[in-house]
Amino acid sequence: MSEGTQTAAELFVACLEAEGVEYVFGVPGEENLAFLEALRNSKIRFITTRHEQGAVFMAATVGRFTGKVGVALSTLGPGATNLVTGVAYAQLGGMPLLVITGQKPIKHSKQGKFQIIDVVGMMKPITKYTATVISGDRIPSMVREAVKIAESERPGAVHLEFPEDIAAESVTARPIEPQKVRRPSADEKAIQQALQAIEQSRHPLVVIASGANRRLVRKQLKAFIAKTGIPFVTTQMGKGVEDERSPLYIGTTALSSGDYMHQALKHSDCVIVLGHDISEKPPVLLSAIDKTVIHINFSPANIDEVYIPTHEVVGDISQALWVLTEQITIQEHWNFEYFYMAQRALATDIAGEARSQAFPLLPQRFVHDLRALMPEDGILSLDNGLYKIWIARNYPAYEQNSVLLDNALATMGAGLSAGIASKLLYPDRKVAVVAGDGGIMMNIAELETAVRLGVDLVVIVLTDGEYGMIRWKQKDMDLPDYGLTFSNPDFVKLAESFGATGHRVTSVDDFGTTLTTALTAKGVQVIDVPIDYSFTNAALGEQLRAGIENF
Repeated sequence: MSEGTQTAAELFVACLEAEGVEYVFGVPGEENLAFLEALRNSKIRFITTRHEQGAVFMAATVGRFTGKVGVALSTLGPGATNLVTGVAYAQLGGMPLLVITGQKPIKHSKQGKFQIIDVVGMMKPITKYTATVISGDRIPSMVREAVKIAESERPGAVHLEFPEDIAAESVTARPIEPQKVRRPSADEKAIQQALQAIEQSRHPLVVIASGANRRLVRKQLKAFIAKTGIPFVTTQMGKGVEDERSPLYIGTTALSSGDYMHQALKHSDCVIVLGHDISEKPPVLLSAIDKTVIHINFSPANIDEVYIPTHEVVGDISQALWVLTEQITIQEHWNFEYFYMAQRALATDIAGEARSQAFPLLPQRFVHDLRALMPEDGILSLDNGLYKIWIARNYPAYEQNSVLLDNALATMGAGLSAGIASKLLYPDRKVAVVAGDGGIMMNIAELETAVRLGVDLVVIVLTDGEYGMIRWKQKDMDLPDYGLTFSNPDFVKLAESFGATGHRVTSVDDFGTTLTTALTAKGVQVIDVPIDYSFTNAALGEQLRAGIENF
């Protein structure tokens, strides 16, 4: 190769380095070997995973934390199809992600259609951008374009297919250095209309949603809440943007309609919604029918049956909040007492539930003990299951992204991988994965990845021998118990077979003791915790109605 040239694979990796990429997660194939060799000689760390789904969950988690694109790698065919769930996870969750898939040579095929599917076509419905690299010299512009699209609001997934013969090409092109682009500010007139609506209302309430979970938003949000004293609730994916120890925190919308937070939202005559994302399961009907709904987000509202705003402030959320904070006048006629009654009633319920001595543990007791023992800056990485609702409702988050919760795709199997990525990014913080026995088995192979990487990670497996979320709904519909139960391996022995340490909880008080030990121990600690979800929606509804009547 002549002086000043390099392979297209080397150029691709250099472009990733220019974008600040530190990790690539994946399962390579023979079509990626030139790319893999280029990674070996770069500053980027390649993390070999046991399944492509685990790789893309890890990469999406990097994007979620940093706001910079996370990168996952797979080969063609089955490797690419295994990425799809994780790609959809990032796309619906608003996480910047780049997936790179290999492909057979596109100029001279030697194997016919072996393993060939239309990967670009497959990715098109679940990404913001997807393309095949057909020339090595085009790599710098294609990588820069893909990363820019992935990271711009609303963040999401992008895909580049990198054929084997293109990777081997000799090229002279160089990476394009990324340039910072300022987001547009909201229209001043729109801000003034929102300001007037807030000042004229009697019961304003802030909703912090997933689109507000950005680093710059937190600072301006804190200033706005501190000045106005307007209480706030969060959606599940908005948890932790503002410290939930605040006396102005009313709660998180977690259970279905009827819980205290939903009553608070119904009572408000002016709901200020920060970063509403239509992909997140809606907290409650928010429409112009009976209240003012102010949409403040980077992009216009997507109108549907459950979300019809009266005002839209479209542009940089942090800038809009800064203007509102500077110009708003505190109103004597604002009345928040109903919200504080809801807050007190919820706190009373949570305190009562936390005293349960039942075993297997009730989820409310489990969440209470978990919060009591996790450090202030500890990170919870949740899989998807019934426990997610109770953690969202009963577990106050003190730090941004300290509760990694997916309420968009809501896929099972992501929690362990997200926890591993969290520990790689923040090795000095305690990280605990919470997964059900259904979800953990979907990607249990990544336990080997965690052990191989030498991370200190706590993995809590809540065991009930069934798909609890669906069983809860099945029971509430008065349907017979059918099709949702299974048997489990011995999780202690399974952990030990991977080189991890296994623990089994055998009493209510045993959980706290075991978790304390696991959080201070080295290596991967797996805790089997029996859980009881046997109460029904109907019984819970009666409990909530009784509580609401009391205030």
